[in-house]
Amino acid sequence: MRSHDAASNLQGLELKRRNLITFGTMAGLIGASSSAYAQAATPKRGGRLLIGSAGGGAKDKLDAHGPISNPDIARVFALYEPLAKYNANYEFEMVLAEEISGNDSADVWTVRLRPGVEFHNGKTLTADDAIASIQRLIDPKRSAAASSLADIDPQGFKKLDDRTFTIQLNQPFAAFDIQLGQYGNGIVPVGYDPAAPVGTGPFKFGAFTPGDRTVFPAHKNYWRTGLPYVDELVIIDFPDETARINALMSGQVHAIDNVPFAQTRPLGMAQGLKTLVAKTGAWLPFTMRVDQAPFDDVRVRQAMRLLVDRKQMVEQALSGYGSLANDLYSPFDPAYASHLPQRNQDLDQAKSLLRMAGHADLQVELVTAAISAGVVEAAQVLAEQARGAGVKINLRKVDTGVFYGNDYLKWPFAQDFWYTRDYLAQSANCALPGAIYNETHFADPKYASFIAEARRTLDKAKRTEILHDAQKIEYETGGYIIWGFRDQVDAYSTKITGLVPSKTGTPLGNYNFASVHFV
Repeated sequence: MRSHDAASNLQGLELKRRNLITFGTMAGLIGASSSAYAQAATPKRGGRLLIGSAGGGAKDKLDAHGPISNPDIARVFALYEPLAKYNANYEFEMVLAEEISGNDSADVWTVRLRPGVEFHNGKTLTADDAIASIQRLIDPKRSAAASSLADIDPQGFKKLDDRTFTIQLNQPFAAFDIQLGQYGNGIVPVGYDPAAPVGTGPFKFGAFTPGDRTVFPAHKNYWRTGLPYVDELVIIDFPDETARINALMSGQVHAIDNVPFAQTRPLGMAQGLKTLVAKTGAWLPFTMRVDQAPFDDVRVRQAMRLLVDRKQMVEQALSGYGSLANDLYSPFDPAYASHLPQRNQDLDQAKSLLRMAGHADLQVELVTAAISAGVVEAAQVLAEQARGAGVKINLRKVDTGVFYGNDYLKWPFAQDFWYTRDYLAQSANCALPGAIYNETHFADPKYASFIAEARRTLDKAKRTEILHDAQKIEYETGGYIIWGFRDQVDAYSTKITGLVPSKTGTPLGNYNFASVHFV
């Protein structure tokens, strides 16, 4: 799963230029440090928190188990909670579970739930709810997580008591706890209805208008004592990034996610505003469908990767707010294949590969949208860089609703965005044949066999070796161009506090609205 950003009604560099002028004028006002996160001695309670989220549209959803856009994901964090998760420091921690542990062969896992957790409808969380939630998660008709949890035996649940149950896997999986601990794996009550959503999160459902806004009253019996601080949360869709920024500047909202990178510094110096910048493993790939011409020829895919000047891409598309990537994801994973040679721009080699593939005068269409900060800018930079090898990339910019509409996952050449994940969790989402978001249609049987072997290998050193073999296949033949890891940049009013940067790449400190309070 993932998140997605806002569509712009202005184009590329012109938008960047105009906003720099605007914020350059604002910079003369009294500044506010972007690195200061002042905390009130006694958090103030009450108030209505207004959040501007990038993207959204008529297909907005409240379902716990299939978020796509940024507003979808923000709603998931407000309403639901998983058994475990990665926190802002990218440390794995328990949430609704007290403990998740595997047996010696890692094919039976025991989950012990936290006591006294209450759903929004007043029901106490039990093992029955958790089992029903996981059964829903493994149903591909109802959940985007089905492929990543495919090792679960659908009949392999055993309730031990009201707070404890076991999960039988079809085969050993050494990192199964991490698979369970994804933000889209929320625990919901038995009989859950997405149209009238109930979860255990800090806020409960109030009102929902797709493409506009969602209202969440505070969950007064939330299990984290004293949270949330505010009485009500409102998440507002902003498909247009200029409108989103203007809403923050004018006080219509208290915080926004996904600030355009070129506007980070001047926005952080504006009176009454702060920016929130986090170093992350989040990535903004170009996606090439390996089953469609011209990308069904590995030489074309290799050539496309060699078109990219990655340093220039980070500097121009991200305004320097990011780090170099090497066509691989999951840089925080201990098994990340950092030993593979850094791929650099090589226009001569790219031209040679294209000639051998019969595409000396290659022209391709790249579908782009403002789904996340830096995406459209990256498309513009790539189109310019490609000219050096005689490749013409025709940009087709669509709005976010079209991008994530009926043709999503079908575009031959497009883009996307992903948050930070460990390698096995990420590959289950995007690189295996049955992955719900296999946007490149990658289906290498040897790669899949390495992943399967790694999942059942308990020895960490041996598992790392296997994952290095898998990553080498993606590095050499995969359908992604992964040029950089972006920083996450958000912004908020000095009227609120409580936000911290998150290495996960999820906006606004993992959309941690429960800890936000007014100053």
